[in-house]
Order: sequence, then structure tokens, then C-alpha cells
Amino acid sequence: FVVLALLGVVLIKMNEKKKALKQDEFLPFPLIDKIELNHDTRKFVFGLPTPKHILGLPIGQHISFRFTDENGKTHQRSYTPVTGDEVPGKVEFVVKVYKANVHPKFPNGGIMSQYLDTLKIGDTLDMKGPKGHLEYLAPGRISIQPMRKSLPKVFRSNITHFGMMAGGTGITPMLQVIQAILINSKGADKTQISLIYANQTPDDILVREELEEIQKKFPNQFKLHYTVDRLPEGYNAEDWKHSTGFISKEMIQANLPMKDSNSKVNILMCGPPPMMKYACLPALQDLGFTEDDWFIF
Repeated sequence: FVVLALLGVVLIKMNEKKKALKQDEFLPFPLIDKIELNHDTRKFVFGLPTPKHILGLPIGQHISFRFTDENGKTHQRSYTPVTGDEVPGKVEFVVKVYKANVHPKFPNGGIMSQYLDTLKIGDTLDMKGPKGHLEYLAPGRISIQPMRKSLPKVFRSNITHFGMMAGGTGITPMLQVIQAILINSKGADKTQISLIYANQTPDDILVREELEEIQKKFPNQFKLHYTVDRLPEGYNAEDWKHSTGFISKEMIQANLPMKDSNSKVNILMCGPPPMMKYACLPALQDLGFTEDDWFIF
């Protein structure tokens, strides 16, 4: 019996997939592909140690990037990949490059995104993870680690419908959860999803093809709505079937699930802090939602 037990343990260990990430140590990952999605957005594909390695990132978590500039200063930023453990051997990130001297409020642009844009195939980037406060555990069940790590995790279960609000690059953690529910579960997860995705113009919508392809495949489980700050000059407004303007109480009522006695709704959000503070949260509070009903990545 002892021999059989030991053999069983060995077999389990052999079948365990090796994880590429380490939570307490930065490791180098080589850039193996770089795809230009539009004028300021790139898809970066990094290789894992072997084709059989998985990333080792729980759903809802993100990764720290690190580099040292020419002056010896170290910079770190967090990013959420658009692929996870379901794709062995590589990891993909969609990143908006904030260039210098484009936005008056941010004359230096995005330090990390500009650095990423300089990487050539074969260059490496230091990564560490997982990190984050939310984890999608099972159909309709999430755990949330409070900011004070001494406090116990909070579990929310029996969620039947996720409402999501994302702005710009805040779509990446949403896409991670969407893919886990609709694609990776292979039909086992029946949780409903409704998403409002805000951008400056229709041309700025990240991973638009992926989102609309998912909507076509799962029309009864995934509802998608865009809103943009403005339509470009010459754009035919009749061709735009979505919203313009900031996210509002009325937009949420029309496109996201409301609280009622027949379902359990949770709202997930990720975007610029002003969007959260001045648009999303006041509207949710007006609609009767509380902090127990939402989570901000």
C-alpha cells in the first residue's frame, strides 16, 4: 500500500503542469511576437520556458513588469494578459502605447508602454506574479482579498450575472473573466455577462474583434455595449448602434443587470480613476448597489 501510495504521488507530480511565474521573484521572458493592432495599440507575445509550461495565473489576477532605464532607475507596472493557463508555452498582452508629447496632462507619456514598444523579438522582459485581490474560483464564485492582507478573504457565491464596466485598457481583466466563463469552461459555466466598454472613439476600442466574436458565439449569455466620447469627423452617426458620452445611470439601467430578488448580481469594473469616481460609482449607488455588490480591479 505504501509503494502504491508513493507511486500515485509520483504520477500526480509528473502530470502536474509546470508554472512559469514566481510570486516572489522576477524572471525574464523573451518576446517572440509583436503585432500592431492600430496606431497606438500592440499585442506582445512572450514565450514561456518550454512549450509545455503554463503561465500559472489565477483568473482575475495580474502580473508585474519591471525594467531599469538608462539612468539606472527601476520602473514597475501591472498588466493583465489576454491569455492564461489555457494556452501553454506563451502569454499575450494587449497594450496601449501612451507616447510622449501627445496628451498635455501627461507630457512624458507612459513610461512602461513606451519601453515595451522598443522591445525587439528576442529581447526579454522581467515579470513576477500572480498578484491581485480578486480570483474567479468556479461558476458564480469569486474570492476577494481585502487591501489589508491580515483580514480574511471574502467569498461571493451563487452569482448569476456579472455586470462589467471597463474603460480603455481596463478591458483586459474583463476579457480574462469573460473567456474563463464562456470559452474555457466549455459550456459548464452558465453565468450571464453584460459589458459596457468606454473609449474615446470607435477606433480606440481594444480587442473589438475578439469581443464581437464572443458575442456572436454566445448571444444568449454575453451582452456587449460600447460608449465613446465622440464620433470622428465624417463618421456616419447612423452606423453607430451604441452610445456616446460618459457612462450614466440610464446607460447602466439599459445595459447591465439590476439588483432583484430573482438573481444575484455582481459588478466588476476597471478603468481610469476619474471614470470610477465620477461616473460608475455614483450611478451604481443611485441604483441601489453597495460596496458588497461591486469590485474595482
